[in-house]
Amino acid sequence: MIIWLASYPKSGNTWVRAFISAYYYSLKGEFDFSLLNKIKQYPDKEFFNKEFDSVEDVSKEWISSQKKIIQSKTIKFFKTHSCLADFKDRPFTTSETTLGGIYIVRDPRNIFTSIKNHFSMNDEEAFKMLTDENRGLISDKNIFSSYTFISSWSNHYISWIKNNKFRRLIIKYEDLINNTYETFRDIAVFSNTLLNITDGVNKEKLKSAIETTSFKELKAHEIKDGLHNSVTNFKKWRNIHKENKNLFFNLGPENNWKNKINKEISNKIEKFFEKEMVELKYL
Repeated sequence: MIIWLASYPKSGNTWVRAFISAYYYSLKGEFDFSLLNKIKQYPDKEFFNKEFDSVEDVSKEWISSQKKIIQSKTIKFFKTHSCLADFKDRPFTTSETTLGGIYIVRDPRNIFTSIKNHFSMNDEEAFKMLTDENRGLISDKNIFSSYTFISSWSNHYISWIKNNKFRRLIIKYEDLINNTYETFRDIAVFSNTLLNITDGVNKEKLKSAIETTSFKELKAHEIKDGLHNSVTNFKKWRNIHKENKNLFFNLGPENNWKNKINKEISNKIEKFFEKEMVELKYL
């Protein structure tokens, strides 16, 4: 069965992925980039046995490809940026293949500044991406099996928060920063429950996984050594027009929208997403 690590792009998904890989796939909770191979991204061409001519064609195969994944009878974590809403009446996943999900949500004003950097966008393009209900991303040009339907920031959040098909944990990116130990502990407790691990959280391993996957550590690794080949797939993510050429781990916790965007843009974002931002106490 599958446990999803899900989020809208640039919301802390890779950070959580790094932590989980260190905690569950290393002996002492010590992270290195090669561990990310244990948690792959979905959708991706490696999970399909043929090429597709369109997004519509590959969307018909999402469920069948996930059924092949679970044939091993083991529980696997997968990273995804997919919206949980149906794409042209076709679901992204079902309870037949999914055991649970961990969803990370982030203040859209800070996502705005992150996607501007990551995709080399201007204000208008970044706002359009956040609000476009039909938005999708593709990691390899014309390789439709890598297509991910993300929709708008609000639709993405709503699709996961209102899901009742399987168990899920909702965490805020801001809590990863402000309540780091407690939030990662909650992730471990939730994951242990799904994995049927009854020994409880290993506190020393938890601390090590948190320390070795701090944003500062991840960024230092990228600057010194570049991204490991298990992460470079994410550097290729692009919108329909532009390729990202900037740091993957850029500002992280130091990204403060108040110092990065003007009042006109912040007002537009707050007005467009007012209901969800109030619900999440971002307003």
